[in-house]
Amino acid sequence: MVAEELRKARQDAGWTQERLAKRLRVTQAYLSLMEGGKRRVPDRVGRHVTALFGLPPTCLPLSAPRGSTDPMKADVELEQGLARLGYPGLAYKKRRGPRRNPADLLLTALSLDDLDPRLAEGLPWLLLRFNGYDTEQFVSMARSLDLQNRLGFTVALARLVAERNVAYRSRLDELKRLERRLERSRLAREDTYGRRETSERMRAWLRENRPQEARFWNLLSDLKAEHLPYAGSNPGTVARLPERP
Repeated sequence: MVAEELRKARQDAGWTQERLAKRLRVTQAYLSLMEGGKRRVPDRVGRHVTALFGLPPTCLPLSAPRGSTDPMKADVELEQGLARLGYPGLAYKKRRGPRRNPADLLLTALSLDDLDPRLAEGLPWLLLRFNGYDTEQFVSMARSLDLQNRLGFTVALARLVAERNVAYRSRLDELKRLERRLERSRLAREDTYGRRETSERMRAWLRENRPQEARFWNLLSDLKAEHLPYAGSNPGTVARLPERP
């Protein structure tokens, strides 16, 4: 959360600086410095204000990916992250715990080489469900981790869903802008998406059968927008995946 977001959240709620400062257990003078951009808004304050005023999770602090090195534990953490943000496919597995910024969760997932396909399917949903991403910070973090191609492909999938599903049409313009921003730093090297492919036979098959978007982003993946459970008018229907060799 930055100074402008803090000030706007307080003003939209009709709170005075004195009232919010008391709730945050800081002085009014310190709150004024944060709102004026003269002091950084601590993560603790950002989380408290986001919960207090019911702000979208994109206002939560954005930190570097912190996924576990244990693949099974990493999957559980991502599963709960998606469930707590309301992803319908995992709602039944939701347990109590803090929410994470969708951008934070997305970059954590994309930093993994092996990911449960159910979780990979949920990544474009994060871009469709939430708005207000800090594009520059988001892209900068992706570039620092060499994840711009994986993120670009995820954005492309979300954009294709928004084009075909009216429920997400309002997200289309922002997704197109983010996609164009990522194109400037597209990597030439070949990469995988969601799973590590070690068989040369499988890699060759994916090069031949991958969708146009995966080809553009130099990724070995056969995931298509129509495979996503929220892509069409019937969100419970998933197109059949092509048979692998």
